[in-house]
Amino acid sequence: MTKDAVPLKPAATVLLVRDNITELDRLEVFMVVRHHQIDFASGALVFPGGKVDKADLKKELADHLPAAQPLDDPLLSFKIAAIREAFEECHVLLARDRSTGQLVSPEKLETLTEKYRKDMQAGDIDILKMADAEDLELATEMLAHYSHWLTPTFMPKRFDTHFFIAKAPPEQLAVHDGEESVDSVWIGPHAAMEGAKNGKYTVIFPTLMNIEYLAKYSSADEAITDANRTKTVTVLPKLENTDDGKFLNIPAEAGYSLTRRKIDPMMDPDQKRKA
Repeated sequence: MTKDAVPLKPAATVLLVRDNITELDRLEVFMVVRHHQIDFASGALVFPGGKVDKADLKKELADHLPAAQPLDDPLLSFKIAAIREAFEECHVLLARDRSTGQLVSPEKLETLTEKYRKDMQAGDIDILKMADAEDLELATEMLAHYSHWLTPTFMPKRFDTHFFIAKAPPEQLAVHDGEESVDSVWIGPHAAMEGAKNGKYTVIFPTLMNIEYLAKYSSADEAITDANRTKTVTVLPKLENTDDGKFLNIPAEAGYSLTRRKIDPMMDPDQKRKA
C-alpha cells in the first residue's frame, strides 16, 4: 500500500545579490547557516526564507503595496513572506519609508529592528502591524521570481517553495539573526559550489542547483532581469531506485545543468528511518 504524501506547506526564499568581482565570480549572494537544532536542513548553508504565515495573506496589506502591484498576483503572499523573512532572518528590509519615498535608511532599519524584530520572529506581531505603525510600503516589485521547487513526495516534511531574487539594498548590512541561523556569508556561486564539493559547506540539492544557476550571470542586474523575463518551471524531484543507488530526477525544461543526481544522505528516506 502506497503511503500518501505529506501535504505541502507554502514557503518563500530570497536570494539577495550584489556585484563583487573575484577570480571566479562577478556577483555574490547572501547565505546563512541554519541552526543545528532546526529540523529541516539543519546546519546547511541556505538562502534566507521560511514558511508563509497566515498574516502574510491579510487583505489589509494591500494598503502597503506599490501602486503597480496586482492584488490578484498568485505569488503575492510568497513575496510578502520573502520580505518578512529577510527582515527577521538577515536584517534586510525591502520596504520604503513613505515619508521619504526611499528604501528605509540604515538608521531607520536599526530602529525597526529594535522595536519589532524579536516580536515578529516570535509570532507576537505580524508585518502588517509594523507597516501600519511605521507607514511602510513593501517593495514587492524588487522581487523577481527565480525558481519554484516542491519537496519530494517521500519526505516527512514538504514545502511548496518559491525562490525570489533581489538586489540587496547597498546601505543595509545583512547579518544572521543568531537564532534560526548561526552564521552568514556573502559568497560567489563558484566559491559556494567549491565549498560544497570539498566539505566546507553542507548544501542540499535545491540550494546547490539554484547557486549553480546563478553562476552564469555577470552581474546582479543581469540575474534579476533574466529572472523577470524567464518562465519559471516547477521542479518536483522524483526518486529513482537503481542498482547503483538512489537518484533524484528533475525536469530538463527547468534549465539546470543536470537532470539526475545521487540523493543527499539527509534526504534519503531509508536513512531517516534508521536514525
